[in-house]
This record gives sequence, structure tokens and C-alpha cells, in this order.
Amino acid sequence: MSALDIIARSKLVAIVRLDDLSSAYELSAALVAGGIRALEFTLTNPEAAAVIADMRARLDADIAIGAGSVISAAQVKAVAAAGAQFVVSPVCKRSVIDACQAHDLPAMPGAFSPTEIQQAWEWGASAVKVFPANHLGQRYIKDVLAPLPHLRLMPTGGITAENMRAFLDNGAYALGVGSSLINKQAVAARDWDALSAAARRFVEQVPPAG
Repeated sequence: MSALDIIARSKLVAIVRLDDLSSAYELSAALVAGGIRALEFTLTNPEAAAVIADMRARLDADIAIGAGSVISAAQVKAVAAAGAQFVVSPVCKRSVIDACQAHDLPAMPGAFSPTEIQQAWEWGASAVKVFPANHLGQRYIKDVLAPLPHLRLMPTGGITAENMRAFLDNGAYALGVGSSLINKQAVAARDWDALSAAARRFVEQVPPAG
């Protein structure tokens, strides 16, 4: 199953944005135990590419591992070499999308307005990260999709277990979820059971397929 298929089915991408990735495997295993099937490690941590390679080697093949905060073609090349299966960016740059296509990687650039979102799609985005979604609201997704139903939108920023279902009900293709899922205090305390429980709370809000 491709990374896009995994994301389309599971509806959730867990965004791992941490200063310390020394417990990346334990964290990933806890999220997977809670039902998460797609993990995004952001390049805000310089160890992210190495962690992506390690997770690809240690986690099951049905878990999609991607890179986030990618803002240059050089970074795309680096994460492709590490084995990343998808690329997420906070911005929309044609050079990044082109590099993803050259490496046969799904590109998920960030965009805010309908014009930006459509431009990203025309440049070859596999899905568009609508960011920051907390400033737009759930209905924004439905409003954009009404005249542009061909788009795949992945709202990110401010997604919680309480509001995620409304984003999905308004047509979101998938959701990027960060701090509301990956509690830094729980990670510091190595409370993997708490992280698994948090993951389950999100997964339980995903409507049944079909």
C-alpha cells in the first residue's frame, strides 16, 4: 500500500516536532499501538533524516514515514535518500514540488488561500496542507471544496480530538496533528501508555471507511 493510500485510509498524520528525538522509536511505537499509521518527522530537528531512515527499518511496512518542514529541493533529496515516503512543507514552492516528483514522492505543500491551494495542485501537489487551519475553521474546507472539488486538503494546525471530526465531515482528505496528540511532557516522562491513549482518542473519531 502506498503512503498516500495509508494516509487516505487512516486520515491522520502524526507530526513529530521535538528538540530531542532520542526516544523516536519508543514514541513511534506508542503512536502505532494507538492506531496511528502515518508519522511525519520535521526537519526542524537536524536528526530527522536519520530518524526517518531508522523508523523505515524498524517499523512495519504498513506505517508511512514522511518528512515535514521541508522547504528546499536539497532537503527533498536528503529525505528521499533516508527513505521518506512523503514530504510535507509549511509553504508552497514549485522547486520543492518538482523535487518531490523527481524522487517519486508525494508532495504536500502548505497553502492558505484558494488561489495558493489551486496553484499548489496545478504544480503537482498530491494533497495540500491547509495551514494554519486553526485560523480558518472547519467550514473553510467545505467552502473551498465547493468550487474546487478535485482538491485533496489536509488541514493542519489546531486540530484536536474534539474538532477533528468536523474537519473530516466538511471534506478534509486527512489531518495533520501535532501538539494536541504528542504531549511533550508525556514524551519527557517516557509515558508511552499516555501517548498510545491519546492516539486512540484521535483514531476513534475517524469515521468508518465507506
